Amino acid sequence: MADKLRITLVKSPIGAVPKHKATVEALGLRKLNKTVEMPDNDAVRGMIWHVRHLVKVEEI
Repeated sequence: MADKLRITLVKSPIGAVPKHKATVEALGLRKLNKTVEMPDNDAVRGMIWHVRHLVKVEEI
């Protein structure tokens, strides 16, 4: 596993399930094309898995 993950919001969560909107917000993604760096752990990977259709992930 990588040390960190770079997560970018590439699709708007406007029409998404409310739980997915909350997950995107919890990842720190508030605007389209915003990028955050998060630690690579199971909790973050699980959050990404639920919103994988809305985000792009790179290992760094």
